[in-house]
Amino acid sequence: MRIICNEIDIQVGLAALASLDPRLVPVIEAAGPVPLRLAEAGFAGLAFIIVSQVVSKASAAAIWNRIRAAGPITAETYLGHQPETIASFGLSRAKAATLAHVARAVANGEVNLEEVARMEPFAAMAKLTALHGVGPWTAEVYLMFCGGHPDIFPSGDVALQAAAAHAFGLPERPSSRALAEMAEAWQPWRSVAARLLWAYYSTSIRKDVAPVAG
Repeated sequence: MRIICNEIDIQVGLAALASLDPRLVPVIEAAGPVPLRLAEAGFAGLAFIIVSQVVSKASAAAIWNRIRAAGPITAETYLGHQPETIASFGLSRAKAATLAHVARAVANGEVNLEEVARMEPFAAMAKLTALHGVGPWTAEVYLMFCGGHPDIFPSGDVALQAAAAHAFGLPERPSSRALAEMAEAWQPWRSVAARLLWAYYSTSIRKDVAPVAG
């Protein structure tokens, strides 16, 4: 499995996408630089994705900075926090529960997130979504940004749907299924296509953008 490791891989992917689907050429031109956005695999990487879901970059950064200030971001450290400390982070109840469950699974050896990041997508998705509170979007984004998987496309992401509708002049935002079908033409570079559409969304539709689950 080819892994996206650096900016060169992004450029190779963009060139391939332009050839696979000429409609993406103006999107590439309008989007500007497409960020690599890689993070280290493990508890901290997955935790940041969970924290960032369905909030602005500013809100996610504020919550993450509070978590970082409380100590090293490891499963064991997170489990050692007092309830009042966790309450001070500003997490929703659902996100706090998900982080606690993931931390317990990691600390107990039920899941090795570093190994999962290196697995083939189907098996990795099954492992991740078996964790309480971790849905397909969270798993897909983890594999993209912490595993460097080149052919993952989180079609349930509202920003990707909005970007596709705007870029291709669609009458309405496509459903997750419709966008997934559209993205089939972008194999084996769907992860770069997702990065491209997020960059396009940021520059052409909204400035403060983070991936958002649908």
